[in-house]
Amino acid sequence: MPKGITNLEATLGYEFKNKKLITEALTHKSYKQPYDNERLEFLGDAVLDLVVGEFLYKNFPKSDEGELSKLRASLVNEGGFNKLANYLGLGHYIYLSNAEEKNGGREKSSLLSNAFEAIIGAIYLESGLEIVSKIILNLLEKNYEKISLDDLFKDFKTALQEITQSRFGLIPEYKVLASRGPDHKKEFEIAVIIDDKEYARAIGKSKKIAQQEASKIALEILKDEK
Repeated sequence: MPKGITNLEATLGYEFKNKKLITEALTHKSYKQPYDNERLEFLGDAVLDLVVGEFLYKNFPKSDEGELSKLRASLVNEGGFNKLANYLGLGHYIYLSNAEEKNGGREKSSLLSNAFEAIIGAIYLESGLEIVSKIILNLLEKNYEKISLDDLFKDFKTALQEITQSRFGLIPEYKVLASRGPDHKKEFEIAVIIDDKEYARAIGKSKKIAQQEASKIALEILKDEK
């Protein structure tokens, strides 16, 4: 059974007035209660999109829509949420069935990511956008030394590897499908393969850029599959 939530609230910097909300946010569907955290997860995902989007809009005035989208995608994804969930130690608090626990549920990135989104949804419901925004931005500040396109763009491959190791017990493979153009202006098409299945492909001015773009697409596909 998960331990008490006092430590979790202390790390969050937020104390729930309605303990039923935090209990629901921490309840996985496998626990077989009349409630689970999936609805709060849905809400929290939307709140995180908005809060992170507004933060980036205000703090990166010279970035265009494409760059802002890439920045948000590198923060608002399963890998990013798993990072914050681990900071909060959510694996200790989640209510799971015995079967899910034996299956390593407390370490699963998808499960931890979902619980993090649910907690954000619960705080938003109880206290509104201003307070939940402060909590989200505080967590980002504590977990990201620097938020920039160059720094975060590197995280797509790392985030994908963390997720595939958690879900499938393996790391992604990257396959060069084609290279086009003269040496000074080459483009590479790269596919990302997970468990012998092609998940995404992308084109970039270098193999590294193409791998990152393919990883980003694969992350979104895996998010939809959870």
